[in-house]
Amino acid sequence: MEARLKNRHRAERRFRLFGGLAIFTSLIFLGALFAIIIQTGAGAFKQTRIALDMHLSPADFNAGQAVEGDWLERADYQAMIKRALRQAFPELRSRREKRSLYRMVSSGAAFQLRKKLRGDPGLIGTDFRIWVLASDDADMVFKGAVPRDAPVAHRRLDDRQMSVLEALEDTGRLRSQFNWTFFSAGDSREPELAGIAGAALGSLFSVLVCLALAFPLGVMTAVYLEEFAPKNRWTGFIEVNISNLAAVPSIVFGLLGLAMFLNIFGLPRSAPLVGGMVLALMTLPTIIIASRAAIKSVPPSVREAAFALGASPVQAVFHHILPLAMPGVLTGTIIGTAQALGETAPLLMIGMVAFVVDLPTNILDPATALPVQVFLWADSPERAFQERTAAAILVLLVFTCLMNLTAALLRKKYELKW
Repeated sequence: MEARLKNRHRAERRFRLFGGLAIFTSLIFLGALFAIIIQTGAGAFKQTRIALDMHLSPADFNAGQAVEGDWLERADYQAMIKRALRQAFPELRSRREKRSLYRMVSSGAAFQLRKKLRGDPGLIGTDFRIWVLASDDADMVFKGAVPRDAPVAHRRLDDRQMSVLEALEDTGRLRSQFNWTFFSAGDSREPELAGIAGAALGSLFSVLVCLALAFPLGVMTAVYLEEFAPKNRWTGFIEVNISNLAAVPSIVFGLLGLAMFLNIFGLPRSAPLVGGMVLALMTLPTIIIASRAAIKSVPPSVREAAFALGASPVQAVFHHILPLAMPGVLTGTIIGTAQALGETAPLLMIGMVAFVVDLPTNILDPATALPVQVFLWADSPERAFQERTAAAILVLLVFTCLMNLTAALLRKKYELKW
């Protein structure tokens, strides 16, 4: 008997050791994953800018006529940016050298100049300096993502452009600052102009539609099945199907949304309304199962006390049982919503993979979502899009962690122990 007891104790110690090793290994892999994502995406939160000395005369705005209103819109700002670059580097005279020089600044520099003159038209006729966005290639070299001593075949800037970059750096006309464009702009073909604002708004609208549909339907379904539905084959069939729906792959819900909402009901493609409806279908089983478990955890004595005081079944449920079960209901809802926030496959099926530049203003405007934006950028060949892909993943992880943290705090604060 003592030998068997020693063997059992050794087996328990081995089990605890293997369990600890499994957790330790998981944490190592998780830490390595986060380290790679943070190391790759940290550079996307900074953007390189180039200082250009400008002198604009009224002749640049249609031969000295009024420089307000439409004249500011019609001016050729791209030509003004190119002229400033040529004046900064007069030694570059050939056509090829000038083209390589123009590629040092972003195509959005012209829009920056127009925006500056809109705010202060009095700058026309004076000398002023403007900091414009550098191209993604110059940005990657300046931030060190691409080694400066790398062979020409391994970098997109040639030797002439590298000399221009060093000259700008030596004269203090090159700096790196926080990349507000990443948080305020929509998608773009140019990495330095691309941002997550459009995708974040699309995700927000989709999640709001999802919550507006799934939360009341899920809670009411759970209340009916747990408190009012008779126990027969029909309700048993419904319960089994709800459990099965919770395990259905998300792309199946996308196919259902494509067939029903787009092809039959004719709702707009790529709209957050449709995305939210598809995510609501996917989230409903999770909310129903969590809500039923929360309602079932309320002691029967609460229900019996309400009946003893003359409450009707509806009053007992909505005045006593459901408020006590609400922390568990909210926890399940937040977890289901966090899962929906990270879904990509169902949104791809309903067309939210489209290239959308303008920011959506309502649930019917074309939009994409953060997970889909990550998918689109990950497929782009530019090196700078790799940074933005990792940065978008970080933002998505922050949102998901915040929602899970909210669920944990709600459960800890409001959960009652019976």
